[in-house]
Amino acid sequence: MHKATTAKGLLLGLIAALALTGVACPTKKPKYPLCANDKDCKEGEFCVNKSCVSCRADNDCEKNEQCVRGACQAKKNWCGGDEDCPADKVCKSNKCVACESDNECGEGGKCNEGKCLRAGMCNSDEDCKENEYCEDGRCKSGPSGPISSGCNLTTVYFEFDAAGLSEEARSALTANADCIKKQNRGVQVIGHTDPRGTEEYNLTLSDRRARAVRDYLVPLVGAISSKMRVVPKGELEASGADETGWSQDRRVEFQFE
Repeated sequence: MHKATTAKGLLLGLIAALALTGVACPTKKPKYPLCANDKDCKEGEFCVNKSCVSCRADNDCEKNEQCVRGACQAKKNWCGGDEDCPADKVCKSNKCVACESDNECGEGGKCNEGKCLRAGMCNSDEDCKENEYCEDGRCKSGPSGPISSGCNLTTVYFEFDAAGLSEEARSALTANADCIKKQNRGVQVIGHTDPRGTEEYNLTLSDRRARAVRDYLVPLVGAISSKMRVVPKGELEASGADETGWSQDRRVEFQFE
């Protein structure tokens, strides 16, 4: 009886010891995303309140993110530089804010009432360089800009060896002035001659014709006249072989810039 009692006591003691260490009753691993500690979560995650989350605090996220209810979310209006902001804003202390001076808007930029007008950007043609026009907030160059529907510039023609404007030419130029004002952009006034005469003389004559047209338009278009450019081409583009063709060579035509 003594030996049996001793063996029984040892067995009960062993069972109690195992129970205390948890070996006798192993716990089941929680099913993801539940957790008991960080080891139960995916790499880079944390166990918070028995649930796996992406972050515990802001420093667990990228610098442009914040920790919101265990998830990293982009900070509202955060920026690391001007490139992260809308074009008319500047980045200060990691916030996109209104500008205060021209030098905050980059080389060639301007600060207008808290909004940056950066180089190449525009509100109107006046914000662009010479021979550029403003379209969709950007300065563009060349003759490919839009022309309003129904707004065309009519070519005017001249008599042989003359630079005077006929009544028909004056009427066409009056209509052209309305179109130029409507477009509010630069325009080339291009003079031509027929092939008869010397090259030097024809270049001078084409210049006289273009200037006569420009001078007539100046009071009609007002300030936009500063965007008009005389381009004399002489006989360079003449193609006529007789009076019918030569009458078409003696002209001034227009091209928006």
